[in-house]
Amino acid sequence: MSLKAFHIVFIIFSTLLALGTGAWCVWVDLVEGAPIYLAGAIASFAAAIVLIVYGVWFYRKMKRLRIIT
Repeated sequence: MSLKAFHIVFIIFSTLLALGTGAWCVWVDLVEGAPIYLAGAIASFAAAIVLIVYGVWFYRKMKRLRIIT
């Protein structure tokens, strides 16, 4: 596996981890009622959005440079 392919896989898993952490924080906030978990959920979902945007940008750049087909 090339470094570029590993980078894309790593971004995908990081995005899934951020989404999972955000969902867990929402669940704990609903159960416990602690507002700090709501802040964690917002931060996790924001990180997931940033990772998705970065992953799309990276993939398009690699396609434009004809490194990835």
